[in-house]
Amino acid sequence: MNDNHSSSAWSTYSRTVFIAFAMIALGLIAYEHRVHVLGILPWLLILACPLMHLVMHHGHGGHSGHDHASHQAGLVQPKKEADDV
Repeated sequence: MNDNHSSSAWSTYSRTVFIAFAMIALGLIAYEHRVHVLGILPWLLILACPLMHLVMHHGHGGHSGHDHASHQAGLVQPKKEADDV
């Protein structure tokens, strides 16, 4: 028997049909439930604020290691070069 189909579980045709079906289904679900989704958006915005705060402050190790006095306007001192005596 001569089988011309690929041996993978998901052929290109099957994958394309599945993606098209999933996009249509998601579009219909989003259309039917748009009132519910739009009602949740303000709460998601409010909940995003503390989450963004935690994520944004994760990388710099807190506030204890910073020298805030030298960062004020006009107080930043230029670095001395090695040739200056």
